[in-house]
Parts: sequence; structure tokens; C-alpha cells
Amino acid sequence: MTDDELLRYSRHILLNEVGIEGQERILAAHVLIIGAGGLGSPVALYLGSAGVGHITVVDHDTVDITNLQRQVAHTVDRVGSPKVQSIQAAIAQLNPGVQVTAVQQRADAALLNQLVAQADVVLDCCDNFATRHAINAACVMHKKPLVSGAAIRFDGQLSVYDTRDDQSPCYACVFPPEVSFEETRCATMGVFAPLVGIIGTMQAAEALKLISGAGRPLTGRLLMLDGRAMEFTEVRIGRHVACPVCGSPTPEPAQV
Repeated sequence: MTDDELLRYSRHILLNEVGIEGQERILAAHVLIIGAGGLGSPVALYLGSAGVGHITVVDHDTVDITNLQRQVAHTVDRVGSPKVQSIQAAIAQLNPGVQVTAVQQRADAALLNQLVAQADVVLDCCDNFATRHAINAACVMHKKPLVSGAAIRFDGQLSVYDTRDDQSPCYACVFPPEVSFEETRCATMGVFAPLVGIIGTMQAAEALKLISGAGRPLTGRLLMLDGRAMEFTEVRIGRHVACPVCGSPTPEPAQV
């Protein structure tokens, strides 16, 4: 670690749970972020500022004026630009030592199979069930921990799915792919601006804990937030032996 890095990350190094060894693991880590919007923005900014060595961001969309209410990595002068390039620029302004790979594509099964295999931790910051299930299938296949967050209206949820742990469920154990869930989008239902910041920041915290070894990750627990009352509810979740994804010895990647 250089003198500049020792100074930049000194507040992490002072934490007994992180220290120099934990920070070195953060500097050596490769994180994959799927989605560069409301959740992806705080995730990318905090992981970049914390010194994650390589961040890959995947999103097919461009910055729109309606995004600026909550997607804090984007700015007025970058409206019309690809979101992944906007986040790349935002991280560079915070921490130019971080390598950021911007992938302006939809996260389909083939792309996820390639990128998940290269990552240490995967963060699901997308906004639809089909992509979430494809991300989950790739993470199960490659045995990568998945930090999944969601936020709509005043409601948020967060969990860590890590099937390296035999007791940990995968996303499909909790939200079965054969069950039809109502798709809710910010464009039609609205979202309270700080809510995506709260959930996204917590996703970044869980990722850094997984990388550094600090604390206890949210594995096997689903954390739900009612932003109206600012109340958290935690539900214990377990693996389903009949899960079509993690319950089979060789899970097939989901199709998007």
C-alpha cells in the first residue's frame, strides 16, 4: 500500500475489523454492479471512494432528466450520456485510482455468465425480476456472493445470497421464478428519493463487509424497510432443497 493510499484509507485502517489487511483486500477486489440508476449510483460511489480496485458497471440506459431526483451519480451536464459512462466519470472524480469498466449493454444470460465469473462480489441494482433471476442463476453457477437490493415508493429491501454457505438461500428460494410478481417501476409508481440512497448505501456496506471480512453479512436474512415510519423488519430465510436454481447440482443460467 502506498503512502497516498495509507492516508486516503486511514479511517478504514483505524477500524479493528478492517485494518490494513482488510483494506488491501478491498484494493484487490473486483466488484460487478448490475444497474447504474438509483441503487447503482450510491453503490458505485461508495465502493469507489472505499477503494475497490476494479468496478464493472453494466447498464444499457442513458441519463434522463427524471433520473436526477434520486440517481446521485449523474449530473445535468451528463443528461443524454450512457449511465455507465456517467458513473465512470463520477468515480474518477472521487478516486482516480479505481479501475472502472463501463459496459453499456442489457445484462442478458450470456453477458452475466462472462462477467460474474470474473467478479468477487455481485450487486443487483436492477429494476426487473427477469434480470434479477438471471443474475442469481449466474451467481449460483459461479458460486459468487450476491448483494440484492430493491426500492419502490417508500418500501425497500435488502439481502445477501451466498450459496458458498450450504445454509444460505439464493434469490430464487425467496422469490421463485415460476411465481408471477407484479412488476413495479419508478416511472409508474414513483419512489422516495432518499430511499434508494439508504438501500444502495447498505448494499455497498454489505459488499465491503464480504470483501474485507468485517462484521456479519446479511446472509440468510431479508431486511425490509418501511420508509414512511422508518421501521426495519428482518425475516429469516433459508435454502429450499427443491429450488430450481440452487437446489440442483448444475444450475442452468436463466434466460433474459
